[in-house]
Amino acid sequence: FLKSDGKNIDVLYAHNDDMAIGAIQAIEEYGLVPGKDITIIGVDAVKGAFEAMAAGKMNVTVECNPMFGPQMVDLIEAYLAGEEIPKRVAVEESIYTMDQAKELLPTREY
Repeated sequence: FLKSDGKNIDVLYAHNDDMAIGAIQAIEEYGLVPGKDITIIGVDAVKGAFEAMAAGKMNVTVECNPMFGPQMVDLIEAYLAGEEIPKRVAVEESIYTMDQAKELLPTREY
């Protein structure tokens, strides 16, 4: 696909960061500059995405936070104890850009 249309691609969206990182490698092998020639967007906000953003190769990652286990355990325990629990519980997530990556990379848990 890069051989036939690489110069016409403006944005790459990958539904997980690992796919975005793989695409970055292919884009580099083709001779384009990921993060500049092609805007790269991934989902998950894993450390590898922050490393790629810090290196200027990825522009944005949208968090899909896997760290909500303790929050779910608290809700289950409350339910089993007969307490009323909310109908909707939001998991804290965010959107991160390459401008934030270097500062936040050391704080990433996953």
